[in-house]
Amino acid sequence: MKENEPEQLPLQLPSHDANKTKSAENRENPEKQALEWVCHPAKKNKYVTALVTLFIVLLVVIVYYMTYSPWFAVLGFIILYASLSPFYFPTRYRLTDEEISIKTTFQTQHKKWLQYRSCYPDKNGILLSPFMRPTRLENFRGLYIRFWNNRDEVTAFVKDRLEKTKKDDAGGG
Repeated sequence: MKENEPEQLPLQLPSHDANKTKSAENRENPEKQALEWVCHPAKKNKYVTALVTLFIVLLVVIVYYMTYSPWFAVLGFIILYASLSPFYFPTRYRLTDEEISIKTTFQTQHKKWLQYRSCYPDKNGILLSPFMRPTRLENFRGLYIRFWNNRDEVTAFVKDRLEKTKKDDAGGG
């Protein structure tokens, strides 16, 4: 690492109009690399889904009998179900040469590759980190991308894209 190179890249987000232009540009130019998939953990293992749902119902019943309030029981159900929304609802991933797009039930994220400097694959996904070296902050500032029977393709694409970003930074600065 160079002496004047910052430990973390600034997180400058593009404007909403810039995202529309880039996505239209990617659709018009099929030569650009893109990797897309949908991850839906609840569909992958029906047994685990049934157990998690049963656990939520059990907790809601316990809350009801502890408080004798249907409102607290409903509130408990909403909080538990919402906290597990990435498990119950599908997440759509799209990796292009310029950005990473993650669309969930409630939000869509668009992140530039320039924001990330390293990656750490594990058995379920890959963590993109804005730091050069491992740090405890990367779980909060990084981005986790789940695999869906495409571990090798995603890992190769991410590593290739991060290498291109490093080369572009070295050549441009």
